[in-house]
Amino acid sequence: MEEAELVRLFRHADTRREAFAKLVQQYQQKVYGIVRKMVISHDDADDVVQEVFVKIWHNLDKFKGESGLFTWIYRIATNESLQFLRKKRRRMFFSADITEVLINNLTSEVHLDGDEVQLKLQKAILQLPDKQRLVFNLKYYEELKYEQIAEITDSSVGSLKASYHHATKKIEEYLQGN
Repeated sequence: MEEAELVRLFRHADTRREAFAKLVQQYQQKVYGIVRKMVISHDDADDVVQEVFVKIWHNLDKFKGESGLFTWIYRIATNESLQFLRKKRRRMFFSADITEVLINNLTSEVHLDGDEVQLKLQKAILQLPDKQRLVFNLKYYEELKYEQIAEITDSSVGSLKASYHHATKKIEEYLQGN
């Protein structure tokens, strides 16, 4: 279903639930994918995705269409992921390094057990600062254009290119050292 049609149906009380169900069906896997790459744990990703769709439910009627619906949803998903990581970091301030916790979550996840190369890459990505990791994930895994990432992250294309470049260099250095 077209984005504009979903938004139009959502704005009418009698078709609101149906439109939202279609929106969830259309975007849930993509949202889960980007959130999971940031928070690593399946359970945490499920919680964040739920928060993303709650925010969408409460704010879709305010969506102005200045960007695409996809971009708006990804912006919410990335912001919720970063907020989740900030909260987790604050809760763990003295007890542990969040990167180590994420790596432990990563190694305990079933979907990566058999692929050592993928596990090394994921560990390298987890060494990046959150914003660089987000940019790397959106560019490398989601294959988004810098212009789309700029809309999602509210950043300039130039800063995103620099961030991606720095991220790839750090990942290369990590992989060469391990």
